[in-house]
Amino acid sequence: VQLQACGGGLVQAGGSLRLSCAPSGRTFSAYAVGWFRRGPGKEREFVAAISWNRISTLYVDSVKGRFTISRDNAKNTVYLQMNSLKPEDTAVYYCAARLGPVSRGDLEYTYWGQGTLVTVSS
Repeated sequence: VQLQACGGGLVQAGGSLRLSCAPSGRTFSAYAVGWFRRGPGKEREFVAAISWNRISTLYVDSVKGRFTISRDNAKNTVYLQMNSLKPEDTAVYYCAARLGPVSRGDLEYTYWGQGTLVTVSS
């Protein structure tokens, strides 16, 4: 499964962006999908994840209340709505997919997208 993430860009602090993740060539409705990010000079970190049936969601504490992960299996797309963005949210954001339950561990994910850059200016 090849994933394509898009929707990144430059936004001022306090602004919003919505990232999208979709597979090319096949459906991923049976997959849990996670978002990860790598900021400048930082390790890749977990951001959010959603189960295939939308029942389970996970978030890193730093984005709780600001980011919302969702999915539309009919459109074969997973979204990450990011509100109240902060400069520390600046990073390349990656989506990833795995068969099985949601997980915070990047090593648990099998398929990865190429990343989309989010830059939040102060």
